[in-house]
Amino acid sequence: MYYSMLSERISSVFKKITYAALRTGRNPEEIKLIAVTKSQPIDKIKEASQLGLRIFGENRVQEAKIKIEALKEFIAQWKMSIEWHMIGHLQSNKVKEAVRLFEIIHSMDSEKLAILINKEAEKIGKIQRVLIQVKLSQEESKYGVNIDKIEELMELCTKLPNLKVEGLMTIPPYFENPEDSRPYFKKLRQIKEILSQKGYFLKELSMGMSNDFEVAIEEGATMVRIGTALFGQRPIDRRI
Repeated sequence: MYYSMLSERISSVFKKITYAALRTGRNPEEIKLIAVTKSQPIDKIKEASQLGLRIFGENRVQEAKIKIEALKEFIAQWKMSIEWHMIGHLQSNKVKEAVRLFEIIHSMDSEKLAILINKEAEKIGKIQRVLIQVKLSQEESKYGVNIDKIEELMELCTKLPNLKVEGLMTIPPYFENPEDSRPYFKKLRQIKEILSQKGYFLKELSMGMSNDFEVAIEEGATMVRIGTALFGQRPIDRRI
């Protein structure tokens, strides 16, 4: 029953991604679906991967570490190529572990964090792929670099050899009406375009979640972070 429900939800999300892309003349294959597995149990991730999902997003480093270790044998057995993305706020004391676990860190938002990530990546001979999280909302609960500091951060990153900035990420305020998120997504796309004109070529825009990912795609998202629309409501206080 659940397996079938998950299959239907995945199919529904992919259809919405496709239609949103086609509405604006985009190729649906440009858009990567990141399945947000925060608080979801191991079995759900296994089922999702067997149904074709290959990119999973986690908000907490420690929770991700437990899951990645628990799934190692399963992934090897099925010869799957799985990517893990860090999509939550990254604390300085978690950088070392994050660099060892994640293909992409979506939430780099300061010079201090950039330097730390580069340092830890250098230790293990890795080029760490990152996105810069941009703060477009005035909500105190939202993390991210302020707009007027982005270029300064980009300039620093060009001098860090073990860091590769691939794009931008943002989290707008939550709105009941997805259309209310559009100005935030449009703004992030415009920032990307301005940076491109200044010689910083970024290919990724990570924006849009279960409630508003179609609007985000219409505004240029290349990565959408979706949890509830795939898995339903999260289990309360469940960590793995």
